[in-house]
Amino acid sequence: MASVVALQKELAAFVFSLSLLLSSALGNHGGIGARVVCEQLTAELCAFAVSSTSRRCVLENTHCAGRPTVYQCRTSEVVVEDARLAGLVETDRCVRACGVDRATVGISSDSLLDPRVAGAICSPACLQGCPNIVDLYSNLAAGEGVAFSELCEVHRANPRRAMAQLQSSGEARGVRLDAAAPSPAAPPSESA
Repeated sequence: MASVVALQKELAAFVFSLSLLLSSALGNHGGIGARVVCEQLTAELCAFAVSSTSRRCVLENTHCAGRPTVYQCRTSEVVVEDARLAGLVETDRCVRACGVDRATVGISSDSLLDPRVAGAICSPACLQGCPNIVDLYSNLAAGEGVAFSELCEVHRANPRRAMAQLQSSGEARGVRLDAAAPSPAAPPSESA
């Protein structure tokens, strides 16, 4: 029975990926007229997706004693201001170009402290071709009091200085931004 469920999930992911491929060829990243609902996305497509209602999708994990970790896609409270990004499921090309990982549970500005991540996100391929990921990380940097464009300029010139600038801005304000932290639409039920 478990293999049938796994096969059904793989088939659903394949069909959705195929529709994304076709829609990308037609210039629509969100699917062919499809409505993107975070809770309906597979865990493999969740991170870096934006629902049709312009809310970012986030990957959550749940731990139950004695059971394997379960990953689910949820709608966050973070609203994307750029209407062109509504209903977008990020392409594999952009995930690779920007050096991000779809298996990311929650997204925080801490990832900008990794010079490899910052270097990939500040790369021309990412900056010029992946507005969704650039928008997300621009907002994360802004939450730390750093202009993303300046962070990228400094990173190109001196990656260590860029990381120090980001670290000092967060420490000076005593804030750690977790912009895409999961915030389910309905409050979770309490269990003992």
